Amino acid sequence: MKQFNGFPVKTKYTPIPNIFFSSVLPEISDIAELKVTLHFWEILYPKKGYPKYVSRSKLLSDIALLRSLKGLGQEPEAVLQKALKLAEGRGTILRITLDKDSTAEDIYLLNTEADRQAAAKIQSGELKLTGLETRTAPANLPEEQPDVFRLYEDNIGMLTPIVADELREAEKLYPADWIRDAFKEAVVNNKRNWRYIARILERWTTEGKSDGTHRRYLKEDNDPDKYIKGKYGHIVRR
Repeated sequence: MKQFNGFPVKTKYTPIPNIFFSSVLPEISDIAELKVTLHFWEILYPKKGYPKYVSRSKLLSDIALLRSLKGLGQEPEAVLQKALKLAEGRGTILRITLDKDSTAEDIYLLNTEADRQAAAKIQSGELKLTGLETRTAPANLPEEQPDVFRLYEDNIGMLTPIVADELREAEKLYPADWIRDAFKEAVVNNKRNWRYIARILERWTTEGKSDGTHRRYLKEDNDPDKYIKGKYGHIVRR
């Protein structure tokens, strides 16, 4: 199990009705239904306008959702469809099928009294929806990023091409546990930047690590000074 590094100081929150935890969550036994329901709320909450809704196309374009549905026995699109049917059957969400550019499109609303009334008006033609997304093909899941990239994004922020190159170089030179420990030390000291982490690794290379490992434990066939003398060495030494 991959360890989570903790929530950053500035993080967004998605409100979920308390009744979900007492009346709905205990009844959910399908992990895909639970994941899709939570992602539905995360997409629905920041939306503007009336009524708030989430289209199937929007769910299919959610990379994080599709990634979370991998490995559940079927392709993510099929798992998503099954989970939506379960959530609809449970009464958590409402489904309406609309005609968009001569193509059927499912949209989903939260099952509240106000949204039930809105759904009835939509179906009768009394209420017209705006901003309905054009149906698109499911998003292509990107290849899994190296662990060092995830460490950077979880603890520091968005990657830039230059930093990505530096991380690849570091991953070639230093053991994975050194890199993880260097990130942890930077977080503890509230020094969330790659330059600081690179200096930690540089110090461990020359002085040895506090756990007793020394330069001889670096990956074989690599020059210990490669990262310092390489393309981005001037950044590390600053």
